Amino acid sequence: MKSHLLACIALAIALGSGRSAAAAQPNVLFLISDDLNTYLGCYGDPRARTPHIDRLAARGVRFDRAYCAFPLCGPSRNSMLTGLYPNSSGILANAQIFRQTIPSHISLSQAFRREGWFAVRIGKLYHYNVPRSIGTDGHDDPGSWEMELNPAGVDRLEEEPDIFTLTPGQFGGTLSWYASPKDDAHHTDGRIAAEAEWVLERCARQKDRPFFLAVGFFRPHTPYVAPRTPYFGWYPEAQMPVRPTVDQNPPEVPAAALGSYKKEQDKLTDELRRQCVQAYYASISFMDAQVGRVVAALDRLGLADNTIVVFTSDHGYHMGEHGLWQKMSLFEGSARVPLLIVAPGVSSRGAVARSPVSHLDLYPTLAELAGVRPPVKLQGQSLVPLLKDPEAKGRGWALTQVTRGGPAKRFFGYSLRTPRWRYTEWDQGRAGIELYDHETDPQELANLAHKAEHAATVSELRARLRAAALATFPASGQTPPLKTNFLWAPNLTDP
Repeated sequence: MKSHLLACIALAIALGSGRSAAAAQPNVLFLISDDLNTYLGCYGDPRARTPHIDRLAARGVRFDRAYCAFPLCGPSRNSMLTGLYPNSSGILANAQIFRQTIPSHISLSQAFRREGWFAVRIGKLYHYNVPRSIGTDGHDDPGSWEMELNPAGVDRLEEEPDIFTLTPGQFGGTLSWYASPKDDAHHTDGRIAAEAEWVLERCARQKDRPFFLAVGFFRPHTPYVAPRTPYFGWYPEAQMPVRPTVDQNPPEVPAAALGSYKKEQDKLTDELRRQCVQAYYASISFMDAQVGRVVAALDRLGLADNTIVVFTSDHGYHMGEHGLWQKMSLFEGSARVPLLIVAPGVSSRGAVARSPVSHLDLYPTLAELAGVRPPVKLQGQSLVPLLKDPEAKGRGWALTQVTRGGPAKRFFGYSLRTPRWRYTEWDQGRAGIELYDHETDPQELANLAHKAEHAATVSELRARLRAAALATFPASGQTPPLKTNFLWAPNLTDP
């Protein structure tokens, strides 16, 4: 009660310091899910029930080939919110904070805050340990916000003893799930949506100050906890696939490509697989309902016409594809993210952009749309041309990286995604290379990297990948991350 009173006071002071000249400046509603692949109806999944996100997609541009910079929560979120690749931010793991590596950098919401926007965070934007950090600031950046709200529901406060987990005593990094008897309002994401409504209601009373409202939902991150009714009922266990989509790999796949495999997966029976998939889908539909609640408040309060809306996830997610579960691979399922942008007066309605784009592109895009001055060293591209014309080519590629090996033998994998190809190198090719043709092999089952007829394609993509990878490091004359190690000194030449 006390914390909510303090939040009310902070909100009143912040809104009172607004300026009337800002009335025409657009608001930003930044919605982000956690551990969500494109298991959404608007992306063509026939099983997923996501009516609210589907309606949001119909209002703006859906990016069919959007990719994270690093398929892990901390590096991905820091990359998206700083506009820098992990090699420039210095964030390659979850328990890192960018103020420790690039302390003077201006984050996305901070850039808006510095120019008068009311910057608010509700839930998870930077990394949290889920579920144990729910209800706290997690690994947040206080300088990015004027106000932070950290609700916690029964999924964190009451139900942990009831959650099934493959690894007893663990929930956040293991496959775990629970069909809760409590309804939406009792769960963390439901309370996040309620807090978002509360902030929007007060912002609507004083529209002379624009807002940057970031709403971070925790679902469908494991443990997959959602109300049993109605969400689990939408996905009967008996109808769930035993091995979703793909569980085989090409014989030429490098061992590093499968390095995210977890031994706990050996415990999965067909029954457990069905239960796991059921709970994941139920969690997605539960999260979708909360997105719908926030967007409905935006509409009801007359804010939609002057509010840019973004929906995305921090990275993709595997549910059995390639025999992998969860994240940290460079296959399409782990690297690809949903991305929807609604920019009133700019974006086409119900359009689809198919040129590859990156999470890093969100910072320069939102800054351009709102007329906010971004830092000069951002590493993404503005997507405004694609919002206006979804057939525009843009940069034409997206780069995702990941690490493998222990501290003494750590190396990178880099993957370049073009409209047709995915080309991946592990340890500059020493630990293997991959080439997949998405025109004929969207599930990435045929590694063509060593086929003679594709030698020219491999040569071309190798050069493009290495040029792109070198560009992820600080430019000449810029200050490198304070905590450096051998990873910051690339030698991307032929081994």
